[in-house]
Amino acid sequence: MDNKKLQMFKLILLSISIFQGTLISLVLLFSPFFKNKANKFLAFALFSISFSLLKVALDITQLFEAYHFLRILEVIDSEALLPVFIFLFIANQINYSKLERRKVLWLFIPSLISTLVFAYLEFGLNNNISEEVNLHSIISTIVIVVVLVVLIFFYPFILLKTYKLIQFSKHKQEKSWLTCLWSFEVFILGSLMLLVILAPFIASEILNALQILALFSTLLIYWVAYTGVYKLKLINDRSKIRKLISKPKSKIQSKHTVESLEKPLKTNVIKEQISISKDNSYYQTLENLCSVQKIYRDSNLDRNSVAEILGISPSYVSQLVNSITGENFSTYINRYRVEEIKRLILDKEFENYSLVAIGLECGFSSKTTFHNSFKKITGMTPNAYRKKHQ
Repeated sequence: MDNKKLQMFKLILLSISIFQGTLISLVLLFSPFFKNKANKFLAFALFSISFSLLKVALDITQLFEAYHFLRILEVIDSEALLPVFIFLFIANQINYSKLERRKVLWLFIPSLISTLVFAYLEFGLNNNISEEVNLHSIISTIVIVVVLVVLIFFYPFILLKTYKLIQFSKHKQEKSWLTCLWSFEVFILGSLMLLVILAPFIASEILNALQILALFSTLLIYWVAYTGVYKLKLINDRSKIRKLISKPKSKIQSKHTVESLEKPLKTNVIKEQISISKDNSYYQTLENLCSVQKIYRDSNLDRNSVAEILGISPSYVSQLVNSITGENFSTYINRYRVEEIKRLILDKEFENYSLVAIGLECGFSSKTTFHNSFKKITGMTPNAYRKKHQ
């Protein structure tokens, strides 16, 4: 692949990533599904990445040279904003209460200093330097020192503070994801630090290296979008839904259930002599377990576990359900799940929670199983059902 095709390939990837990052940021800021204080800072972090990628794209296309007014974008140090916004995102995600606003504002100082210095170099120094040749050399040295100070001291400082913050997370899945996010951030900022330090020695390759780093950072955008935002939202929703719908299990089980757990009948022959109808005591107990104790909320519930609770064989469970309802055991249980989901959809208290989170908390093991079962039983998708009853 020649250099021209390589540059075009990079430009296409960058354009896709910039668009994707900007779109995700807007969704995080304005979508009711994702909108919260923590995601606001994550949106700003993604904006800063997209802005950095935009500067790389403008450099590749040489638009900075063609349109000098665009250089105002080049001097903005968005890279130093990324770790600050991620720090604030994590602080709000874990509900860290000891964050002081005055101290937070100081975290933006490095980016501000870098931006002002680069702006002076770009727009002030070039216009006023006249014949003082040494002035350019002195100010350039100052700029390098400022940048190095920001990179060598500020980045490690903010990364260390972020890591310590993650340790306050009380949820294992959340902590694991935030640690992965932090590791990704360390790699990107560490690589940037290394490139700046090595710049005097690899001047000819520095642009390509920065472009490769920029392309790699696009992975952060996609990964954050799916793994982080969606899954953490799902976890948080499920936790809140669980608190709303969970009720203490009835301490009073049917007399037959207690007896069967303590002293199961000796043979299935005796059990099968009991009439298979809605008055069947085993079926009545199963109905009670589903309608009152809501055992269907357990995603691992199967025919064998129900048979163990009732003290009968799995085949007899199937025979009971099939003979009385005309459905197999799986459909019988899923019908209870769907009925509860329908009830929750109609309840305004659950209108801001995702349908997937509701489905999983009602016992479905996956998004696909939930959608397929709901459509099979109701004739419409969960989303269509919600829209119809809004």
